[in-house]
Amino acid sequence: MEGLCFLTRPDVLGVNVLHGENYHLGMSVSFDFQSRLSSDDARLKGLPDVHYGPKLRLFGDYTVRAFTGAVAAYQDIAGTGQGLTATADIFMSAPIGNWLISMGPGLTCANATYTKTLFGITPQESAASGLPHYDTGSGMRDIHFNVNATYKISPHWSASVEAVVGRLEHYAAGSPITERWLDLNGVASVLYRF
Repeated sequence: MEGLCFLTRPDVLGVNVLHGENYHLGMSVSFDFQSRLSSDDARLKGLPDVHYGPKLRLFGDYTVRAFTGAVAAYQDIAGTGQGLTATADIFMSAPIGNWLISMGPGLTCANATYTKTLFGITPQESAASGLPHYDTGSGMRDIHFNVNATYKISPHWSASVEAVVGRLEHYAAGSPITERWLDLNGVASVLYRF
């Protein structure tokens, strides 16, 4: 995200509104594949489908020596009912040869629209699914730990592997829809810098 405009995974298009050697403030359109279909699992029968879609992301980060603090807010702009989430992360980074290794903790909070859509069960949905009625509200969705390893292949090319292990909290953890509290996600990518 060094220049004014950028394209990165999962951002479709982003703009660094303010940026300097050790900070970025900006916005992007981010594509989120978080979804749930009632046909995904027999337990979900009778619950409404949750579709993925684009989100507006506002972000900021600041780096001091090996430490970076990053915050972001994601707002559903497609009407999928996924509301607003906010993340806060702290990373420690260390270059090792052509590698850059970054890791650190973070948390995600979500508004009531998000938690109702993904974790709530209305009385009507309870009657249709057999799962108990479950009211939700705003609060912490998860705590997580990030690990990222990037290898610089050339001045323009690099490859990256990311992993995030998270534990659901509060409304997300207590929902009858939730089968497990721990989650592991990973992605690998190849990057080209112009």
